[in-house]
Amino acid sequence: MKKKYFISIILLSISLFSCKKETAQTAPPVMSYKVVKIGNSNTTLLAEYPASLEGITDIDIRAKVDGYIEKIYVQEGQEVKKGQLLFKLETQTATQEAGAAKAKVAAAQVEVNRLIPLVERNIISDVQLETAKANLASARSTYQSIVARINYATIKSPVNGIVGNLPLRLGSYVSSQTVEPLTRISDVSTIYAYFSVNEKEQLDIMMNAEGKSFQEKINKMEAVNLVLSNGMPYEQKGKIETFSGQANAQTGSFNVRARFANGNKLLRSGGSGTIQIPTNLEDVIIVPQNATLELQDKRIALVVDKNNKVQAVPIVVRAIPGGKFFVVDSGLNLNDKILVEGVGIVTEGTLIKPEVVDFNTIINPAKK
Repeated sequence: MKKKYFISIILLSISLFSCKKETAQTAPPVMSYKVVKIGNSNTTLLAEYPASLEGITDIDIRAKVDGYIEKIYVQEGQEVKKGQLLFKLETQTATQEAGAAKAKVAAAQVEVNRLIPLVERNIISDVQLETAKANLASARSTYQSIVARINYATIKSPVNGIVGNLPLRLGSYVSSQTVEPLTRISDVSTIYAYFSVNEKEQLDIMMNAEGKSFQEKINKMEAVNLVLSNGMPYEQKGKIETFSGQANAQTGSFNVRARFANGNKLLRSGGSGTIQIPTNLEDVIIVPQNATLELQDKRIALVVDKNNKVQAVPIVVRAIPGGKFFVVDSGLNLNDKILVEGVGIVTEGTLIKPEVVDFNTIINPAKK
């Protein structure tokens, strides 16, 4: 009997040990998550926006009269001056018409000269002379119209600029109704970069800018950078000049224009780039927007306490243009550790294994 009792105790002990072992094996592991230590920052953050480039003027060159292209004096991409000859249309027919019209002017003048002394001696009435003068004026008008048509056949550049595409060739027939222009002349001494910001970004930019009035804020904005399509920065800084008066009805965005000097003519109309708007910050706490949560009307950061447990802390923030970072005005302290990985997944009270990363790798990630 005692032997059976002893065996039962041993079996029960083995069963309890097995259960404990099984429980220990199924306990969830402590997960590792990246955190950053809060510190005051002096930095310049760059908000980036894709931009299209246009010259200060882009003028379509069109024919004012009908005719065949007789000569082309320029090449695509050539730099031209105001008044420089671009095209010449065939004028043979118009020249012949001008000769005939000039002869009519001469004949009408002779008739007027013949009638003047007759009127003075009262041989004929003034009506005949006035009629002759009217015929002379009509002949002159016709002649001048033909001469103007001949002059219009010589097409000159209205501005200093760069010649665009030349879609038409010698012998092509053109008129004022031709859809495609002869070319386009772009004045690229100054380049405008056009880009769009949404309503929230526009408010962030203007609320962080110095000045009282809207125009004063624009005038006091920092110079902006232009990154070219090859990834290289443009050597000249630009200046934001205008925001559109109202948001686009379809996109809800505001159009913005920045001006860049282009003395070396490196930039051309139709190009593209990226505008960078800098925000200079001194002695502030900065956190990535994606390291926070929005809960009802509050902004929440996940702080890791001394026991490595996650705590939800309400914070007061200001958005930085670009939509990537917040300035924290209250709620976080120096040396606090906040979660920057697993936000939205890790719940409050969760025990984690914090992996501290350099904040510079978060605020200035290496571009691949």
